[in-house]
Amino acid sequence: MVFRSKIDSFFIKIMVCTIIFVGVVLFLPLYFDKTADRTVYIVETAIFLIIAVFIFWTITSIRYTFQDKFLVVQGGPVRSRIPYEDITRAIPTRDIYTGYRLLSARYAIDLYYKSAMLGSVKISPQNPSLFLEQLRKHCPDALIESDKILKLLGREESQA
Repeated sequence: MVFRSKIDSFFIKIMVCTIIFVGVVLFLPLYFDKTADRTVYIVETAIFLIIAVFIFWTITSIRYTFQDKFLVVQGGPVRSRIPYEDITRAIPTRDIYTGYRLLSARYAIDLYYKSAMLGSVKISPQNPSLFLEQLRKHCPDALIESDKILKLLGREESQA
């Protein structure tokens, strides 16, 4: 079963600001440099487009896939296969700025697993109720704080 990442307006604003910042860093110096020729403009535009497309691709390709023995979290070129037996707990989090995160929303699930380099991965599935139900089915021994997660993500009732 495949779950796409929820994309909220907060995250869109952050990404738009990031792309604008990259544009300002690349193009503002050209405004003041009257000696720059056409080649410089073409190269800077190409760099800007590559960065913008990469950011867009990374955000829109985030998905979480339940396979036979693994939960695969993937976003752009980053991919992790997490064995179900390694998953120890799932808790709600608002801390989306630090750690290993493949998400595109302000509120997320912090998924702890034994083989994690940073201890956990932060994810934001579109349908958290169904995601948690699948997670519980594949990881019966994991501590999954469904009620707290669903409350943080704006859902008052758990379907699990």
